[in-house]
Amino acid sequence: MNEEPESPRRGRGAALDLALKEDLDLFSVGDLEERIALLEGEIARCRAQIARKSAGREAADALFKTPGD
Repeated sequence: MNEEPESPRRGRGAALDLALKEDLDLFSVGDLEERIALLEGEIARCRAQIARKSAGREAADALFKTPGD
């Protein structure tokens, strides 16, 4: 069997780490504005995920709350 080796799995946040190390001098103003828009979209996505996780945690805490707390 000819199996191709699997590519190494990147760790969480690896793409962000690479983006943070990029030389911004190489980008035009338009490229930088587009990059900011993408990053703001990612921030909004992260905040929405935090809100979902917080709501789930609050629901679990309310469900398993002991009487008298």
